[in-house]
Parts: sequence; C-alpha cells; structure tokens
Amino acid sequence: MFRRNFLKGIGLTSILPFSVEAKKEVSVAQTPREFWVEYLQKLAEPLLTNLAKDQLKANMPNEGTKIGVESHAFCNTLEGFGRLIVGISPWLQSDAGSEKEKILREKYLKLTIQGLANATNPQAKDYMPWSTPSQPLVDAAFLALGLMRCPKIWEMADAQLRKNVVASFQLTRNIKPYFSNWLLFSGMIEAFFLNIGEDYDKMRLDFAIRQHEQWYKGDGTFGDGPDFHWDYYNSFVIQPFLYEILRVAVPKHSEYNNFKQKADKIYGRYAIIQERMINPDGSFTAYGRSLGYRAGCFHHLANVSLHQSLPTELSPAQVREALTAVIRKTTEHKDTFDKNGWLRPGLYGFQPSILENYVVTGSSYLCSSVLLPLGLPETDAFWASPAQAWTSQKIWQGAEVSADHALSL
Repeated sequence: MFRRNFLKGIGLTSILPFSVEAKKEVSVAQTPREFWVEYLQKLAEPLLTNLAKDQLKANMPNEGTKIGVESHAFCNTLEGFGRLIVGISPWLQSDAGSEKEKILREKYLKLTIQGLANATNPQAKDYMPWSTPSQPLVDAAFLALGLMRCPKIWEMADAQLRKNVVASFQLTRNIKPYFSNWLLFSGMIEAFFLNIGEDYDKMRLDFAIRQHEQWYKGDGTFGDGPDFHWDYYNSFVIQPFLYEILRVAVPKHSEYNNFKQKADKIYGRYAIIQERMINPDGSFTAYGRSLGYRAGCFHHLANVSLHQSLPTELSPAQVREALTAVIRKTTEHKDTFDKNGWLRPGLYGFQPSILENYVVTGSSYLCSSVLLPLGLPETDAFWASPAQAWTSQKIWQGAEVSADHALSL
C-alpha cells in the first residue's frame, strides 16, 4: 500500500509496465518481502524437491544454445544447485519472517541438506561431477560460497555428509583455473576449507587475492584478468567472492588487511554504480556476456545490502525498491518459467539467441543471488523503511540528486 501511494505521490505510475490500479487487482497487500519470498519459492521448489528425491538429473530440463546444451549437459544439475544455494543461503540461515515464511524455510533447509547428500554421494543417481573437465570448479565454488553464507547447513550435516562434501570439493583441485576471475573459484574452495578447519592450499588462496589486487582498474572496478571487460562479472563473481574470501582470510593472514581496507571502499563505489544502472522501470542496460543470469547482474548490490555496508549515498529502502523492480522486470515475461516451474534461460523470457554456449538451464539460477537481503530480519531498515525512489527515478522526474564522483584510493 505504501509503495503504491508513494509512486502516485511522485508521479511515477506512468513508467510502470501497467497501471498501479491494475496491479492492485493482482496483489493487494503483498509486501516487497512477501514478493521476494514468492520468487525464491518459484526458483527453489522444483530444484530442491527433485534433488532431495534423487531425481534431479531425470527431471531437470536443459535448455540453451544447441552447442551449449550438448557441451554442458553433464554439469547442468551442479550449476543449478550451486547457484540456487548461493542466493538463498542467507535466508536459510535466518530465523526471520512470518510464520508462513518460517515453515517454508524449515522445509527448504531439510531439502537442501538431503540434496547436498545426494549431490556428493557417489552411489546416488544425482551424484554430481566435481573434477572434469573444467566447469565443476565454477559451480562447486558457488556452492562453497553458499555453505559459507549459511553455517547452519554445515552444523546440521552429519559426519558422513561432511566427509563427502570435503571429498567432492577436493576433486576440484584437479582443475586448472583460467587466468581470470576463475582464480577466485579456486580461492573460494580453499577459503571454505579454511573456514571449516580443514587443510587448505595457501598458495591458491594467495594467488586469487594478489592477482585481483593487481587487476584493479580504478573507480570501483576490477579487470577480469589483466584486461577490463564491459560486463557484469564484477557483480556476478569478482566483488562478492573477494568479499567472502577476504572475510575468512584476514583473521588468519593479516598481510591481506591493507587490501581488504581498499576493497571495502571499492565495494561501496561499485554499489553506487550498480544502483544507478537500474532504470525507472526496473530494466537495466543489457551489455556484456552472461545476461542469461538475469537479476544476478546485481549480486554485488544485494551482497553489500546483506552485510549492511551500503555507502551513505544509498538508503536501504531505495535499494530494496530498485532490486524489487529488477526482479519484477526480469520475471514478468510469460516464458520466464516453463509449464513445470523450471526457470528458462534468457534475460527477458526465453532467449537462446542472447546466450553464450556455456549458459544452460542450471546456469540461469544465478539470478537467485539478488535474494541475499532476505537474510536480514523484517525489522531491518532494508525491509522496514518506507519506500523511496531510486536514483534513476529521481533523475528522470526532475528531482534533486547529488552529483556522482569517481573513487580515488
């Protein structure tokens, strides 16, 4: 209700895909948090249910380009599971929300643990690939990040499950990462081992951190390897992974502390850039590779919000409204999900032509990363504050907006 009245008050109803009054008939009293949880449920239900039953390989579709489906079919389920968990894990860790939300969380936490057991058990039908040829490193790292964001999963795992997870992640050491953001995938696996008290390879951890320190290009952006790329990989991978790796590594290795202090400033600047990328209707500029990850383009902004580290230029409420608009825009097309509830690859509906050959159905579940702020309680300012317009809305309504400035370290 507040958001609807707010939009009327500042004259923004004209920029919505259909009128606010029409939307009223669709969802009268749904809060932003309820809408986000509903989206989480759409993503998680078919995947977690099938994996817990050891039926994911049998029932999960695989769509994308013809070449992509043929070359990445072996890794489809690991991609889907790892990328789903990386986004919903803070919510699984939380105790917040309505009674209905808590019941749903308890269900999905149990399904996640059973699914993890099947994914790492060599005797299970849904045992996933971990060692060859190269893609398993990527999605094992996403899964490791998800487990680090939800310590509850590890705490609830029995000894055999823990043993299987460690053994599965150790297999990824057979994969040589490319000289790019892939170094962070190897680094994340070692950070996970460090986090749970297992033996870890300090060299892999150090290589990931040191190279990215060298690859900083300025004004809140890292190169993807030695070169700068116009894409969303600073958000998909680089900055969220660096955040978690440094969080775990610095208490053990103080030599990374100076870089962590610089990185904290970089995160804030890139969050400002990301918020300004979101157009008044929730769309955003479609440039660079991996656009099939949809709202995952804002993994970084969601992560900074989760950790309550937004720069002073951004209020939690305006970020909440902006990310809500992104979720709406990237899910409103009728072909976003198939008839059985599976996510279809694309940015807006099902769009094989926009996909790279490495993007398949499982890849697309990185869109779950926008949901990270669900790990915050409903009393947090991110959820409890009255709605506010985000920067592009203010600008294109002629409102006063502070000038934007580059970051100097």
